[in-house]
Amino acid sequence: MSKTLPERLIDENGLRLDGRRPEEVRPIKLKVGVLENADGSAYIEQGKNKILVGVYGPREAHPKHMVLPDRGILRCRYRMAPFSTDERKNPAPSRREIEISKVIRESLEPAVVTEYYPRTVIDVFIEVLQSDGGTRCAGIVAASLALADAGISMRELVSACSAGKAAGQIIIDLFDLEDKLGEADMPVALMSNLNAVTLLQMDGKLSREEFERAFEMAADACRKIRDLQVEALKERYQVPVDTGEQQTPQEENK
Repeated sequence: MSKTLPERLIDENGLRLDGRRPEEVRPIKLKVGVLENADGSAYIEQGKNKILVGVYGPREAHPKHMVLPDRGILRCRYRMAPFSTDERKNPAPSRREIEISKVIRESLEPAVVTEYYPRTVIDVFIEVLQSDGGTRCAGIVAASLALADAGISMRELVSACSAGKAAGQIIIDLFDLEDKLGEADMPVALMSNLNAVTLLQMDGKLSREEFERAFEMAADACRKIRDLQVEALKERYQVPVDTGEQQTPQEENK
């Protein structure tokens, strides 16, 4: 069933179709340690996106010919569930999924201290349960958390957010219709504390001034998302401070 396309992506009040301002990120919910059978895991909801990530390893690498004697190997598999989009997706791996798997791996590799894990492999499985644009960036955010949850040594968390252009305006965190109907889409991943960019892609056209503004908006969003990542890890691992106050037997019984 085809959807009616909107007449414009941004109205006369400067609001996007989902009610956001150009510089606003969709609401984000992060949770760490959601899978018992994985070494590390995380879940993200960003707008209508729902993505689950599991990390396994470091573990013995198979096949043996791929073993590296001086460092570990990071492998990523990004998949979209058949029910994740409006129209049922073919469950077979698509060229797009293979490409995004590679992009996510290359975005995370600079953050992982692979030399601590020679002759091993670390597997990252990213499952998109519901998709509404920007899943590669949301997947990077959740995968970074899952790696940290698995106890993998990392130089810094990796945060990611897209920027782009729609209706002649620079916007961030594009959802599906903005991605499809807009003039440009630019995913960015950042190790904020190291001021290092691990992903920068472009689909569309931007002037130099537009590119610089879009990049700064995306980088600023990445820094805010990093704060949310830290809070999610604290919620999982922070131990309550012992005040040293002694409870009475009656209080303990309660």
